[in-house]
Amino acid sequence: MHQRKVPMRKDIVSGDMFPKKDLIRVVKNKADEVNIDPTGKQNGRGAYVTIDVATAKKAQQEHSLDKAFGVKVDDAFYEELIAYVDHQQARRELFGDQQK
Repeated sequence: MHQRKVPMRKDIVSGDMFPKKDLIRVVKNKADEVNIDPTGKQNGRGAYVTIDVATAKKAQQEHSLDKAFGVKVDDAFYEELIAYVDHQQARRELFGDQQK
């Protein structure tokens, strides 16, 4: 039995490639609304951030999502992203890589 290819995506903060399951997708839809995409399947332009609080904070400092999407992203969204990343990071530490 052959091993399946692992989909890789680039983290917009560091520029490094990671397996897709180790990243969080942020999506901008046609109405220029920016949202966290936990399913990874929402329509729109996607950008990926590593599941690491320090990386999410760096994204806020550098306004990485503003640059990736070409729109002004509110600081409140960056705070929401940091909280979401913190939650996901805690889940990984508790449960490991058991979730999808």
